Amino acid sequence: MTGPLQRLAEQLRGEATPISPHVVDPPGPAADLPADYDYVFEAVREGHLLHYGDSRLLSGHDEDLALLAGDYLYALGIERLAQMGDTDAVLVLADLISSSAQLHTEARAPELQDRWRAAEQAIRKRGSR
Repeated sequence: MTGPLQRLAEQLRGEATPISPHVVDPPGPAADLPADYDYVFEAVREGHLLHYGDSRLLSGHDEDLALLAGDYLYALGIERLAQMGDTDAVLVLADLISSSAQLHTEARAPELQDRWRAAEQAIRKRGSR
């Protein structure tokens, strides 16, 4: 069975965008969430990594493309949740994206791990309903 990161990589490769030529095979396991929630969470996590860290899916890109790709992946995840009709999960991830930006700006990045864990747990509860 294909994992959420692999599905995301396949989608990005197939879209024929400026991102497509930079897509690489993803590393090992990703979030273990129900249904499409795993895909959504990994899209948002990858968006975050493109903004603030090292991408798991793109290589050979410049900073401008990383920012645009990160924004695209944030939107892709939120859009998928909206299509699923889970507005509560949209709020969880929108808050996570916002608080991540704030924590990075305030040089409080070590607090991010707890925020991501809490968001993943909240979404896991949503997906198991």
